[in-house]
Amino acid sequence: MDILFAQIQADLRSNDALRQTGALLQALQQSAAGRDISIIAKSAVEEIVASPASAVSKKLAFDLIRSTRLTSDLWDTVITGVRSDLDFPDPDVTAAAISILSALPSHRLSKLLTDSTKEINTCFDSSSDNLRFSITETLGCILARDDVVTLCENSVSLLDRVSTWWTRIGLNMLDRSDNVSKVAFESVGRLFQEFDSKRMSRLAGDKLVDSENSLAIRSNWVSSMVDFVWKKRNALMARSLVLPVESFRATVFPIVYAVKAVASDAVEVIRKLSKSSSSSTSSVLDSNAERFVGVSDVVSHLAPFLASSLDPALIYEVGINMLYLADVPGGKTEWASLSIIAILTLWDRQEFSSARESIVRAVVTNLHLLDLHMQVSLFRRLLLMVRNLRAESDRMHALACICRTALCVDLFAKESVRRGQKPLAGTDIASLFEDARIRDDLNSVTSKSLFREELVASLVESCFQLSLPLPEQKNSGMESRVIGALAYGTGYGALNWTEPALEVVEVCRPCVKWDCDGRTYAIDCYLKLLVRLCHIYDTRGGVKRVKDGASQDQILNETRLQKLQRELVKDLREVNTPRICARLIWAIAEHIDLEGLDPLLADDPDDPLNIIIANIHKVLFNIDSSADTTNRLQDVQAVILCAQRLGSRNPRAGQLLIKELEEFRSSNLSDSVNKHQSRMILQRIKYVTSHPDSRWSAVSEARGDYPFSHHKLTVQFYEAAAAQDRKLEGLVHKAILELWRPEPSELTLLLTKGVDSTSLKVPPTAISLTGSSDPCYVEAYHLADSSDGRITLHLKVLNLTELELNRVDIRVGLSGALYYMDGSPQAVRQLRNLVSQDPVLSSVTVGVTHFERCALWVQVLYYPFYGSGAAGDYEGDYIEEDPQIMRQKRSLRPELGEPVILRCQPYKIPLTELLLPHKISPVEFFRLWPSLPAVIEYTGTYTYEGSGFKATAAQQYGESPFLSGLKSLSSKPFHRVCSHVIRTVAGFQICFAAKTWYGGFLGMMIFGASEVSRNVDLGDETTTMMCKFVVRASDASITKEIGSDLQGWLDDLTDGGVEYMPEDEVKVAAAERLRISMERIALLKAAQPRPKTPKSDDENEDEDEDEDEEDEDKKKKKMEKKKDGEEDGKTKGPSTLSKLTAEEVEHRALQAAVLQEWHMLCKERNQSQN
Repeated sequence: MDILFAQIQADLRSNDALRQTGALLQALQQSAAGRDISIIAKSAVEEIVASPASAVSKKLAFDLIRSTRLTSDLWDTVITGVRSDLDFPDPDVTAAAISILSALPSHRLSKLLTDSTKEINTCFDSSSDNLRFSITETLGCILARDDVVTLCENSVSLLDRVSTWWTRIGLNMLDRSDNVSKVAFESVGRLFQEFDSKRMSRLAGDKLVDSENSLAIRSNWVSSMVDFVWKKRNALMARSLVLPVESFRATVFPIVYAVKAVASDAVEVIRKLSKSSSSSTSSVLDSNAERFVGVSDVVSHLAPFLASSLDPALIYEVGINMLYLADVPGGKTEWASLSIIAILTLWDRQEFSSARESIVRAVVTNLHLLDLHMQVSLFRRLLLMVRNLRAESDRMHALACICRTALCVDLFAKESVRRGQKPLAGTDIASLFEDARIRDDLNSVTSKSLFREELVASLVESCFQLSLPLPEQKNSGMESRVIGALAYGTGYGALNWTEPALEVVEVCRPCVKWDCDGRTYAIDCYLKLLVRLCHIYDTRGGVKRVKDGASQDQILNETRLQKLQRELVKDLREVNTPRICARLIWAIAEHIDLEGLDPLLADDPDDPLNIIIANIHKVLFNIDSSADTTNRLQDVQAVILCAQRLGSRNPRAGQLLIKELEEFRSSNLSDSVNKHQSRMILQRIKYVTSHPDSRWSAVSEARGDYPFSHHKLTVQFYEAAAAQDRKLEGLVHKAILELWRPEPSELTLLLTKGVDSTSLKVPPTAISLTGSSDPCYVEAYHLADSSDGRITLHLKVLNLTELELNRVDIRVGLSGALYYMDGSPQAVRQLRNLVSQDPVLSSVTVGVTHFERCALWVQVLYYPFYGSGAAGDYEGDYIEEDPQIMRQKRSLRPELGEPVILRCQPYKIPLTELLLPHKISPVEFFRLWPSLPAVIEYTGTYTYEGSGFKATAAQQYGESPFLSGLKSLSSKPFHRVCSHVIRTVAGFQICFAAKTWYGGFLGMMIFGASEVSRNVDLGDETTTMMCKFVVRASDASITKEIGSDLQGWLDDLTDGGVEYMPEDEVKVAAAERLRISMERIALLKAAQPRPKTPKSDDENEDEDEDEDEEDEDKKKKKMEKKKDGEEDGKTKGPSTLSKLTAEEVEHRALQAAVLQEWHMLCKERNQSQN
């Protein structure tokens, strides 16, 4: 390998262009094979970049530089070479030099751009197509980036230059050369895309805190480009038609974006953000008609390509962009239908199959732009397409869109019929989901795919979303039409949502018979909706009549629900998931109309009541089930409660259930709790049957509640079905909420809330990494980006010496789960010319692979003697003309001198940084808690000032010091599960939920109990709070990581407020407390009762009255009382003990402690008096 590298270096040193090119190609080959080629890169920089060479060699040398890491000195050489090449007579060499600009580190870019402004402007005016192409492409890449925006923010002159260059790039869209025109279109498209999504900056790993100015700068560029494209739109469309057809694709997005921005008033928003005074006056607003004509022109310019093009990528691009235009005010449904048909044709032709997800996403997101006929005809086909999608999140998003569209279509059609229009066939939900394959899937008992569960869950959750108030309507944008259609459909009655929900319940009825390998989420969702509907329509009272004031629609709906209930009762015999049987009984028995049953069929086994009671019997006497198939405890509870409500509603049901419960009570299957419960319920049922007129309504009242969940409550062990259920629930909820209640984008937040909004973060507080007497002061803070799993460390270096340091290297090493994007073990930042007391900023970005403690280790190397001694006086006995010596002399740098190495303390990333708050309701949290497999418990303590009643949580007003040690938890990434703290007088319980960046769930409960400190110094009394932290997680690696350094974890959580107390210390303290109280009790037992005086008796009675207040503060008050009463100095025997009754036994420990302290006090006082 060394021989090969030596050969390559020798070839690079030769002045033969052919040999140099061959050597560079070989070096690139070695680099691609993963070998370290930094030696060759050094030769390439010195021999090719810094000296004259052919354009091809230069280009290859720059490619080589991109594939390796250079030291600071070599970058200096590269920049010098690039500067000299920028005004090189051969335009190809200049073009090659310009191409490297995009690879330069951003801290060197600003100076180079400022110094070479004249040369760059000359490149734009050059007659060479290649040079104009190169400058447009490179600047188009660089100028849209985040780091350049930040550089412009700090330098006004650079900002003016960059704004001018954007104008030049815009003009190049009309350039005579096809290549230049295409790349200019791409550059403008990139600028627009960065403004919306910041995709490129994310890929480049830029993690900068957006400031107000940087947003204004980018908005300024975007608004000026939008204005330019809008004014020149006809010329640009004509130019794009003359381009070769393969380049046409690049021209679509910039034109469409700009036209849409003007037509939908988005450009006004962008202008507001850009804060420029000139733009508001210069641009005259076009009339609505003119905007619409502009949009129509663009559509008619694009439409022919949908029909005639053969390139799938082009069809897709044009189709997507036409859909983007279809929802501008005044947009036509034909525009959407044309492009959706074209995109679906791609699907049929099986081309572009890599973009299947994108095709479906494009179609489902824009379904609402089509007319009703088209939506209905597309519906079945879409369901089958979605079913074949591989990625879960795409499938869920598409299902959520489809379900919402189904509800929209159904509501819209019904409302149109109410308003007197002709009914449209196939718009009801039953016929939308009528497809044979879907029907078979719903009706079969088992199925390999999860699709049917996803479909039922999405449909039901969409119905629940529809029952909530609709989100506010925006004036334009994709969502407005959907919300409009839904508002149109549900506009009249608060209960109009129940009509489509009723159809959903009918369509999904077969799901109760499914066997899903123990998964119950979809069936639970279905039953929850069923119970809600039955409760709203009050089905237990039978079908209402017209004379009761019911409308025809209501009568129809109630009749359908009654019929559905009867069918579900019959399905009870065919339920295949044991857990579901009790739940289905609950859902039906609560709401079935018992009075409406035919009394003549009382002996018929097919009578609904007989079927229900037979199934109750089956659940109660189910012996052979293992713990993981049924949840017997919960099922029996549910069924017993059902029995109470059924039996107290109907005498016949009461008679039958009395027999069942008697039998269950006497069997050995019921435990003592069930026996007592059955006895109580039997008494209630018997009472109700014997006193039908005075029965208590609450016994049989229906709540409309479905108290079950797929979260297994009593099952402590891990179970695959439960995990799949939780995952499915997470996916469905996320997709539904993103669609129905989308988070507002950063731009809308900025406009509505101004600059105080969340996207403009305040930089966090910095931590100093050096000591007070160190020659360099280094402080750092970090910013975390959970979406990309990256952390950026921002360093500020301050030279505290009197000298000017010519060169300072900062090395950053990593430990834990951190890595650099390029795979290098450490990062080096080289800073030049640090003037005394002048702060210099630098940053590094790292990725995080998993949840683990990480730290960044910073070393500062500075060279106080840099550049002082020249090493040019090399004396050797070689002849002067030896080319080797000449080259060595030429390449010698000024002496670096010995570096001074300053090791800073490590910058630890808090473990809490790798968490995100996870919103979850208290009910779900407590249901999920027992099934989390990994547990860790530990104890922490903190002291707070003050004691007595005021220092407890019971204080209503003012700030209680009670939770002082935990106050920093509010700023950590945890979701407080209950908005309030569960408090007692001297203790509390708080619950938190979070997720790691990688999807693991972490729940934390903190239990606190305070106790007054024994050793009280002068001044305020303090109270110790003992906190028991219980952390449960979905993965053992999470708790293992937390447990590896508990004090560190507590510091991350509470910013040093709570101190970890090892378990053995906790045990020792508890044992000590127990020992003292036992000793006291023993002493008291040994003490002989003395004759009592009335005074002492009163005190003891007082004591008995107050005994149930078990609080330390009360002890203190009593002790003080006794002190005051004991002025005569005689000791009184603790005679209360001899009068203890059985009821007072539980107070014994407290009494003993109080009396013992009083005893000791009297003793001490006696001694002092003597």
